[in-house]
Amino acid sequence: MRNNSLLNTVLLCVIAFLGLGNVAVCQPNAKSTLDPKRAFSYLVKICDIGSRVTGSEGMRIQQAFLDEHFTRLGGSVRWQSFETRHPETGAKLEVKNLIVSWNPDKLERVFLCTHYDTRPFPVNDARNPKGLFVGANDGGSGTALFMELGHALQSLPMKVGVDLVFFDAEELVYEEPRDPYFLGSTHFSQSYVNDSNSPRFRCGILVDMIGDADLQLYYEQNSFKFARPLVDEVWGIARELKIKEFKPNVGYEIKDDHLPLNTIAKIPVIDLIDFDYTRGVPKSKSFWHTMADTPDKCSGASLTKVGKVLLEWIRRQE
Repeated sequence: MRNNSLLNTVLLCVIAFLGLGNVAVCQPNAKSTLDPKRAFSYLVKICDIGSRVTGSEGMRIQQAFLDEHFTRLGGSVRWQSFETRHPETGAKLEVKNLIVSWNPDKLERVFLCTHYDTRPFPVNDARNPKGLFVGANDGGSGTALFMELGHALQSLPMKVGVDLVFFDAEELVYEEPRDPYFLGSTHFSQSYVNDSNSPRFRCGILVDMIGDADLQLYYEQNSFKFARPLVDEVWGIARELKIKEFKPNVGYEIKDDHLPLNTIAKIPVIDLIDFDYTRGVPKSKSFWHTMADTPDKCSGASLTKVGKVLLEWIRRQE
């Protein structure tokens, strides 16, 4: 108990030092509109933590930050923890999915999900593949967007229960193909199947790499395969809202957290992802998995455009 208390004290001190606490404090009756500047400020604060690899100090700081943020906004916060082995050392490693619920007593539920860990190193960086990877777009953008959505979900009229799910260990990958992806979402999916008393989900939406300042969201091929009606529904809402960043054409086939959700949990889930993360440079020089994946390549406007579509989708759930 003494060690846990000391750890909590240290984490809160670090949060205060980084200025995270000031961002997390929110008024309960704040307006439910999405604010691009505030969303971007969350992304900056997340990246200021540095690397957020599963089980690391940076991840623990981020977890304390998110717990405080969503508790203040009135979400019901719970953690889904399990153990794995560190890919390099073999030591026991705790993995923690975060689940934040609104209308927790509702049996009919939908969810939004993202991963909030970062890959250990920027493996695609030509100059320093062992350097610092802060994952602004890849890991940070979905987290920042969900923090911003928390403001709106306080007062959004909802006829169903809504969960925000943050998957850990999406890319706890030091060496390919040795180390598996999607540990958090796979555990979540297996637990869902094994626990008949858990809430039942109608469907879900995964977001990943949605902060790109030059945002372009195409139909993802596996989403098209597993959940075509949901793809049509979401892009239809974007069209109605005149959010042109949602392109009604098929793009990449992406292996992401939506695969175990569809194949193991049998929940229809689609992936909103912009894999062309270049903004004016050749595609061969993508910022993906490089040290250049920093907030200056991202945009609060991109985050909130995706957020507007997600909120309207939630509002229409009967």
